[in-house]
Amino acid sequence: MKTTDPKHTALAQAILSLKTEEECFDLLEDICTLKEMDDMANRFQIALLLYEGKTFIDVENLTGASSATISRVNRCLKHGMGYRRIIERLYAEKEGEVREDH
Repeated sequence: MKTTDPKHTALAQAILSLKTEEECFDLLEDICTLKEMDDMANRFQIALLLYEGKTFIDVENLTGASSATISRVNRCLKHGMGYRRIIERLYAEKEGEVREDH
């Protein structure tokens, strides 16, 4: 979603300014309802499972998500950049931590 809407730009800049997990949770708590936050967390969990190679059936059984939601997340994971970029970054950071420990 490329946008020039100043509200979207302000939100993106606010998110980019976050420094800690606590700040992130504070902002999410103010911006989202608990249900909205839970929905976003569930979609991200679905993306992680699909990225790890789980089947739609596995994801459905593990998350209870509808096939429509799983399909949408899968489409975004395959054709978008948001989920993939973040997941690959998280995996790279995790791998770097493991390498530093050994």
